[in-house]
Formats: sequence, C-alpha cells, structure tokens
Amino acid sequence: MKQQNTLPQENKPRNYLGSTFLFIGIFTSATVAGLLILLLMPFNFSIRYKISALWCQLVLLMSKVFCGLSYEVEGLEHIDKNLAAIVLSNHQSAWETLALRCILPTQVVLLKRSLILLPVWGWALGTLKSIAINRKSQTTALRTLLEKGTAYLNEGLWVIVFPEGTRTAPGEIRKFSIGGAMLAQKSGFPVIPVARNAGDFWPRYSFLKYPGTIKVKIGPAIESKGRKAAEINAETESWIAQAIREM
Repeated sequence: MKQQNTLPQENKPRNYLGSTFLFIGIFTSATVAGLLILLLMPFNFSIRYKISALWCQLVLLMSKVFCGLSYEVEGLEHIDKNLAAIVLSNHQSAWETLALRCILPTQVVLLKRSLILLPVWGWALGTLKSIAINRKSQTTALRTLLEKGTAYLNEGLWVIVFPEGTRTAPGEIRKFSIGGAMLAQKSGFPVIPVARNAGDFWPRYSFLKYPGTIKVKIGPAIESKGRKAAEINAETESWIAQAIREM
C-alpha cells in the first residue's frame, strides 16, 4: 500500500549544515550516554533507563535546533500509565525509535540481535531489557518475543514492536508480521496502535534531515482478550493505514 509523498524536500545548504551538526551531536552524545549506561550496569534498571530517555530527549532537541524538526502528538488520552500495553507501530525512520521513548511510558523494544553487538551503543542497548531476536530463525524469534515480552508486560513495562520488520518509504505500509499480535493474544494485554509520518522529514537511509513537524497519532486500545492474533493484527493494520492516509 503506497501513497505519493507530496512534501517538498529541498537540499538547501542549511539542510546539509544542520544535518552535519546533528550527526556529530548524536555520535558524541550517544558515546557518552552509552559509556555511562555501561558503567551503571551494577545499579537498578530504572537508572539506566532514565539516562537513555534523557539522551533521546537530547537528540530530539538537537533535531529541532539544528534541523528545525519538531513533532506533535495526537491521542495521548489513550495512554494509561497504570496498565502496560503492546505498541504496534509503523516504521519509517530511526526517529521513532528515539521519540517513542519520550512519548510513551517505560518500555522495551523488539529489535534484531545484531544491533546489540555494536560497540558501546549496542552494548548499552542490551542492558535496557531489549528483546533481541535472530530474524533468520523465525520460530526461535517468536518464542523469544512471547516469553520475554510476556514477562516484561507483567513487570509493568510496555513492549514496542514494529511489525513491518524494516523501515518503509513514506506512505507505504508493508504487511504486518503476526508476532506482536500473538504476544497480545497470549498475554491478554491490549494493543496500542501508533502511526507517524517521520519518513517525510527524517528519511530512511538518508543523511539529510528536513525542517517541519512530524505528526504522531496514538489510537485507542485494541482489546486482545478472547481474540485471535490474526484479528488483532488486521484491526491494528487497518487503523494505522487509515491514520497514515489522513496524514
């Protein structure tokens, strides 16, 4: 499913300059934050998590200062901080992996195992209860998601899943994998659908970032108790597709 991207993206000198400053800022601050998180491994998870969230806030601030990129959120009333949930979200850029940590309650994320092998940054990510899976073994990956995801939900942590599996172009939606919906069916925790148009301003595989306002839409909770994963998945995918069309 694909829609034409009509937002202008001019490669002006300020785009290059701002994107360069942002890259340097992200690289240096991520190294410092990563080292600090690793040094705090003997301490409580909440301390390391707060540092990661502060770093994400810093990156969003640098994005605004250097690139003129801000965001607005619709649907915060659907967030119940007293009840853990599974977030199923479209995936257009690296931006949402940072922003969701600032927008939503304490969370863990499903990611590919190779990411936590990266020196410093990946190692630090591995200490934050990330659900790392080997995509080459789908059976093992699903078992890991169901076991760890259920355990973390019962701890009160939110679980973030990008069911498309990889970043997509603006306006495009890939078929959702069933894993996140199966976690909802097994655990009984609700699904919160989230959509955004970050790829229009922070494109995948692109060095350049563009000024503007990213829109984030949070949908009402989708009940999972007594429902099949396929039904949960279809309802979530439909809501996200409609939200993207409205953007």
